[in-house]
Order: sequence, then C-alpha cells, then structure tokens
Amino acid sequence: MKKFDKGTVVRTVLLLIALINQTMLMFGKSPLDITEGQVNQLADALYTAGSLLFAIGTTAAAWFKNNYVTEKGHKQRAILKQHNLTK
Repeated sequence: MKKFDKGTVVRTVLLLIALINQTMLMFGKSPLDITEGQVNQLADALYTAGSLLFAIGTTAAAWFKNNYVTEKGHKQRAILKQHNLTK
C-alpha cells in the first residue's frame, strides 16, 4: 500500500467532512444539534454561509494542491525526493 503524506490525508479528510456537511444541509439536516427555535434567521444564514465557505475552501485546496494520489503522482514524488525538491 502506498503511503500518503500528511498534507494529502488532512486535505482529503477535510474535503470529505465539508462535502458531508454540505450534503446534510441540502437535505435540511443540521450537523449540529440546534433546533430552528434555538436560533434566529441570521444565525442560521451565517452557519449556512460558513459551511459553504468551508466546502469551497477545502474543495479548492484539494483540487489545486498536488496530492500525489495516482501512480504517476507517486513516481513524480519519488523523483522529486531523489533530487531534494520536496519540503
């Protein structure tokens, strides 16, 4: 099994959390134990906006960051390590 670097794992986990959270919101479920009676409309809108920004941010990070998740990516990373071109 290939070993992924910590950054790849963290970005992937955050992306999955963001997508699950956004999906729950789309179906009217609140990931937090908050009822409509406990929050006013502004707080609900802020939570939804924050969830959307979190989803967009993690999606952008996962999309644009080189995660080396394919076989070709693993080979590229190995070559970069051989030449001391990685962090």
